This record gives sequence, structure tokens and C-alpha cells, in this order.
Amino acid sequence: MGRTLVELFYDVISPYSWLAFEALCRYRHIWNIELRFRPAFLGGIMQQTGSLTAMRFITAIDMTNPQYLEPLSREFWMRFWSQHEDISQPENILAIARQAGLSAELSQKALEMTSSPPVKDRLKDTTAEALKYGAFGMPAVVAHYDGKPHLFFGSDRLELLGSIIGEKWLGPVPNPKL
Repeated sequence: MGRTLVELFYDVISPYSWLAFEALCRYRHIWNIELRFRPAFLGGIMQQTGSLTAMRFITAIDMTNPQYLEPLSREFWMRFWSQHEDISQPENILAIARQAGLSAELSQKALEMTSSPPVKDRLKDTTAEALKYGAFGMPAVVAHYDGKPHLFFGSDRLELLGSIIGEKWLGPVPNPKL
């Protein structure tokens, strides 16, 4: 039986790519694989996934009715990651908004706003602000504590966040009674 081709598409800006790179380099002499490095551009991939349209829609809601940000964002994640839906299509965006509790009128207005300069500028400004804090990927968490911002990258750094702000990390599903 021949060797299995394993392609690693990566961008050096992605720390998760680096972890995969190093692990696969170690395993290429242990497993029966031919490892092929495939440098790619993460930004281009992200743009093609439809997240730009989704993020503009979420930004439009943030500008008009921010009380819907939490349920709307959660519904986008559920549809994309759990149900594998195309979140770039207007009909899917409207269905997501409806599921998150937005009225048809508000959803339609926000959808129309996605191509407007104020929404585009707001999303660009928010992205630039993240970069200003030193973000190099997402999630980027900035804690404003003790008079200065503290940047944390990744969902696995929340325990460190708790440590900086003097709070106890109780795991990903905390039970405050413990």
C-alpha cells in the first residue's frame, strides 16, 4: 500500500497552523504519509466563507439594535458550525435573524445596510481597533484592567484572563456553587 498524501494548508499568521505543522512534521516519519506543505492566505479563505457579509449584518444590528448581538451571533455560529449552512446568502441571513428574535422589518433594514459606507466603515474601524491592541487572529480578548489593555488570543486563554483580573477560572461550563 502506498503512502497517504497529507496536505497542510497553512498561513504563518495562524498559531493553530503552526501547531499542526510541527505535529505533522513529527509524524511524517512515524506514519506512512507524504506530507505536502501548501502555503495559503487565511484572509482570502475567511473572505470566501461568507463571514464578511455576516459580520456586516451583525455590525448593522450593533449600530441599530445592539440588544440582539448575543442571540444573533450565537445563531450565526450554530448555523455555520453545527448545521453547515451558507451564512453569506440573504435568505439564510434573514432566517438566522428571525430565529434570533429580530423582526422581519428590522432584519430587512439591516440586510440593506450591509453594503452601506457607515456599516463597512464601522466594521473596518473595529477590526483596526483589534489590530491596534495587537490582535493577530481571533478570538482576541482585550481586558482593560489596572489602567491598561491586556490582549489574550484564543479561547484557551480564558484562565489567564481570570488570573489577570483576579477571578477564579471554573472551567468552560462553570458551576458557581462549587
